[in-house]
Amino acid sequence: MTSDATGRSFASRSIDTRSTLTPDQAEAVLGLLAEAARVDGQQPVSEQGRLQLRGEAREGVSHLLLTAGGELVGYAQLEDTDPVEAPAAELVVHPAHRGHGHGRALGSALLAASGKRLRVWAHGGHSAARHLAQVLGLTMFRELRQMRRSLTDLELPEPKLPDGVTVRPFVPGQDDEAWLAVNAAAFAHHPEQGSLTQRDLDDRKAAVWFDPAGFFLAEREGRLVGFHWTKVHAEEGLGEVYVLGVAPGAQGGGLGNALTLTGLRHLAAQGMPTAMLYVDADNKAAVSVYERLGFVTHETDLMYRTET
Repeated sequence: MTSDATGRSFASRSIDTRSTLTPDQAEAVLGLLAEAARVDGQQPVSEQGRLQLRGEAREGVSHLLLTAGGELVGYAQLEDTDPVEAPAAELVVHPAHRGHGHGRALGSALLAASGKRLRVWAHGGHSAARHLAQVLGLTMFRELRQMRRSLTDLELPEPKLPDGVTVRPFVPGQDDEAWLAVNAAAFAHHPEQGSLTQRDLDDRKAAVWFDPAGFFLAEREGRLVGFHWTKVHAEEGLGEVYVLGVAPGAQGGGLGNALTLTGLRHLAAQGMPTAMLYVDADNKAAVSVYERLGFVTHETDLMYRTET
């Protein structure tokens, strides 16, 4: 959520809610997101949200296009796919059009569309987003940290895998079903990651950054028991601990630490000067593990929600 909220009216403003975007609309939204990212220093919409801009309609996903004077100046995405949690949203206003109440208009439209049962991400937790959340009557309940550490002049120890565990690269098409099952089990508590589908996996495999050589699978007796999917952000010089998961029955034996080291060593070998990852602040065990590995908090994303 990137905006301010002055509450001022804007006579020519209109909001169009759609289940899918035309290619031209998707390009216009991506252009808006790119400009917001340039000005704000971070993406205003998550990777999943950006992937959902293209292609056929996705069940439970709505796109809100805010235009003023015939120009696209704001965008919001609402996803209502979780059977338990309130619908989740992200929104952004073009940097050149902030201060006219567009953020408040989008937020009000999201509240109406969700039946006033809403969760909204504020990437970076900027003061303007916090103010907008307050104006909309939302309270903060989740903190997602981006942590980073240097990979230069770093001696990472050899990973010590548990007995009987081997590690190999992911094979597209061959490992999809098994990975989706273990991912769902490992992230059963995590609504975004744990609900990934084959279509979501296919979207990521089609991305320019996808490299199966950096997607590590841990197996024991032919069964997938954990994984570390890394991601390279070449332009930013960042290597990401993209997704790290251990099957519930294999947790507690040091596999997570070994997989973390496997991925970090791979990213260092790719010449990435810095590693990054995302972790929920209330996941004290994971935060502690990453801090022991030298990671420190770089920035924070906040999620706000209506009172329940």
